[in-house]
Amino acid sequence: MTEDVQPERTGRPTKEFAMTRGTGPDTGEEAGATYRAVRLEQPGELSIVTTPRPRPAAGEALVRVAYAGICGSDVELFTGSRPAAYARYPVVPGHEWSGTVVAVGSGVDGALVGRSVVGEGFRSCQRCPACRRGEPTVCHGAYDETGFTRDGAWADWLCVPARLLHVLPAGADLRSAAGLEPAACVAEACLRLDVRQGDRVAVVGGGTLGLLATQLVRAHSPAELVVVHPELGRSELALACGASRLVLPDEGETLAGRFDAVVEAAGHTGTAATAVRLARRGGRVVLTGIPGEHDVLGTRDLVTDQITLHTVFGAPPRAWVHAVRAFAVGTLVPARIMTHEFGLEQVEQALRTVADPAAGAVKVLVRP
Repeated sequence: MTEDVQPERTGRPTKEFAMTRGTGPDTGEEAGATYRAVRLEQPGELSIVTTPRPRPAAGEALVRVAYAGICGSDVELFTGSRPAAYARYPVVPGHEWSGTVVAVGSGVDGALVGRSVVGEGFRSCQRCPACRRGEPTVCHGAYDETGFTRDGAWADWLCVPARLLHVLPAGADLRSAAGLEPAACVAEACLRLDVRQGDRVAVVGGGTLGLLATQLVRAHSPAELVVVHPELGRSELALACGASRLVLPDEGETLAGRFDAVVEAAGHTGTAATAVRLARRGGRVVLTGIPGEHDVLGTRDLVTDQITLHTVFGAPPRAWVHAVRAFAVGTLVPARIMTHEFGLEQVEQALRTVADPAAGAVKVLVRP
């Protein structure tokens, strides 16, 4: 293991965490044991709080957070622009993370203690038809996700249901592993897209999702892999992630009808339509971005060109398995796109960096 599994005396529970005794080293029962967390009381109001450390309830694991990522949805949570159904205040944000299990609650295999892990965020009901089909991201119950409705990983410690954990290989790079949550989202896109050897593939968007998708697609040996992005300065990074080349959106229009498979990973107004135009007749398109509510996608070309269209919201378990395996064998290296890193106390600066186009940020990390 690359992490010291004997943690510092820091941690915090919330009302969701039952205070039952955990098992494993250093379960947080020492008098005065506390931890730090970034608390978002309401949109725009962040503070660093210090409170008692959580103990894992039955079925839970306590994780010492190594790194946590920041994405656009976290910025929306901070500004208050995330739809009300997908946010709850106050909350500790952080749905992208990696860490080490330091204790487990009753009913959880003690062999997890000391293991490096990442974890799914959706707290699905496990009973509805969607959950039973293996699609917890569209659970019929109320939306419930770590970092949005449950306290997340912008903290020293995190309690999560052990069933959501994915164990990493011994010695795994936890900094790189913090990018596995967005990687799992585009892993689902790639699974739905069913990229085959020799396919021509386009990825619309050269941000976090697009560059992670590029790495995953490259593993399938496409004949051509083009990233469409409005900044040529992203070319070197796109090539490092496996792209054949990066083209500007205007140039991309000259490639209409060329590609067997297209991943839309930008989430801006018009990028879904661009993805469909790039696909050949009979081609395949998957949309992962979430644009403004007034985006328009015409259906005539979808029908007359017989385009197969998929959409992805989050990452179901099969996508996590795919991403973690790709990470384990080295075909997926999220560290390639990590551009900025901040301490926990610098989280407001980190959020500004994500939101500022001039900063050139791709993936920004918080390091508790």
